[in-house]
Amino acid sequence: MESVDDQDLSSTPKHDPRSHMKIEMSEQDVHPPLPSPFSQASGTLRKVRRSARKQLSILLLFLFIIIITIRSSRLSTYSPWAAPNLLSCSSARTNPYGIAPPPAPDQSRMRQTWTLLKTHFDNHAPKPSTLPRESFHNDGNFPSLEQIKGHLNISEADAHATRVEHAEVIRHLPPFPLDLYSGRGVIMLAGGHYSEFAATALGMLREVGSKLPVEVWVKDASEEEPGWCVELAKEGMACRRLDDYLDMSVFTHPYQWKIFTMLFSSFNEFLFLDADNMPMKNPDTIFDSKAYRDTGAILWPDYWKFSGSPYYPYIAGLTDEPSDALYEDKTVESGQVVWNKERHWKSFCLAIYYNYFGPKYYYTLISQGWAGWGDKDTFLFGLKALKEPFHFIPHSIITMFVNGTVHGIGMVQADPANSTKAEPLFLHANIVKWSVRDFLCVGCSGNPSLVSAIENPHSSINSHLREGKRIFASGQLGEMGLDPEPSLWKCMEHDACRSVWGNEQLCASTRQHMRKTFGYQFKESKLATVTGYGDKVCLVEP
Repeated sequence: MESVDDQDLSSTPKHDPRSHMKIEMSEQDVHPPLPSPFSQASGTLRKVRRSARKQLSILLLFLFIIIITIRSSRLSTYSPWAAPNLLSCSSARTNPYGIAPPPAPDQSRMRQTWTLLKTHFDNHAPKPSTLPRESFHNDGNFPSLEQIKGHLNISEADAHATRVEHAEVIRHLPPFPLDLYSGRGVIMLAGGHYSEFAATALGMLREVGSKLPVEVWVKDASEEEPGWCVELAKEGMACRRLDDYLDMSVFTHPYQWKIFTMLFSSFNEFLFLDADNMPMKNPDTIFDSKAYRDTGAILWPDYWKFSGSPYYPYIAGLTDEPSDALYEDKTVESGQVVWNKERHWKSFCLAIYYNYFGPKYYYTLISQGWAGWGDKDTFLFGLKALKEPFHFIPHSIITMFVNGTVHGIGMVQADPANSTKAEPLFLHANIVKWSVRDFLCVGCSGNPSLVSAIENPHSSINSHLREGKRIFASGQLGEMGLDPEPSLWKCMEHDACRSVWGNEQLCASTRQHMRKTFGYQFKESKLATVTGYGDKVCLVEP
């Protein structure tokens, strides 16, 4: 039998397609043709043309959808492309400035810094280690000077011994740890139920235009709401856990936790906010204010004066004997604290010392069990003991009231940029705490003793929620020239409808209140419905 190579190709019948196929296949197997550069270029060009036609078709379809939606909506204020992102609603809280979450701190160096401080503090504990905390018996009135002087029974020997230890703490404080901290940002301590208040406060931070990165701290993983940290990351915020740095079994009192969020934060310059403290306008300008540039530390006043022991100024080295020199001084409301660690490192460390021994000794020494017992004045007295400069807001607190009542909502604190006039900056809602579930959730708590304001007929805002009335006293808003309530409800709507904190009932109730009270409307976004991107329901401003 002849091989294929020996066959006479010219004798192969042309009418036999099988023979022709066999020969052609064999030739290709033996001598595969080289690709032509012209054929390659031609194929690539055809692919490019096909891809361009496909992309053009998608673009034309997209433009067609926009045109149809524009014609139907007549470019109303809820138009989804009125927002920075063409695929999102104007009502959606976005991150138009591309704020990145802050980088994680160097945990190893942070722990080393704390270990160094803790060892130093343990070597210079106060004497005795514990002071009894006893309340004043004065029917809730501010104690008299005589009551303050005689309230704590501290021996001269113990006071002198503690004064010596206090001086040694200051004398041997470690230097500022270079390259450990950088930048500026906002710190907030949340966790558990307080994370719900934090959700509203953080929403307001972005609603008023803050571009600062944020660290949200909790005690441990058990206090994190599943999915919330993922949401926060999209807005330039990062979750942190204190137990990554501390043995939390040692720090049993939550008042101690605040200053450790500051110590372990990656920021060198920070604005600390309590979870129930909401900015009424952009707080970023604080760092550009003369008050901050001149001092590097800003503190806000509380309602009452100093009620601490006359032994404190002696122990701190401010006087040579027990004294009532601080009796007329205002105390601090620490729902907001502004601090530059590098400029005030030593006073910051001394404040940590006060908090480390706070529940057993210094909280009582500084307040003697009067209202405000806790961490709030440790920042002030750290600065005073080291004689470091700071700015103390000269304007008193304005108490915000519930509309039509004598019930309080919270404390309005002033902007440090204006020393002559009290311009509102923060609303520390320490009485009526703003959480969508605390306001409107029906049967959410699962605990009969915890009911929402709309379920509780005795709540100061129950009728406001049921009848669609404003919560803030309108007269006060006129005096302040600022109305944060609509923005607060926008944040609540976000939490109720687009967050792990919400559900259908909450979303519907929140939107119903906003329609009735402020005139908001909620309309379908045709673009989001068709494309599947963005919010399908958009908020129409009143």
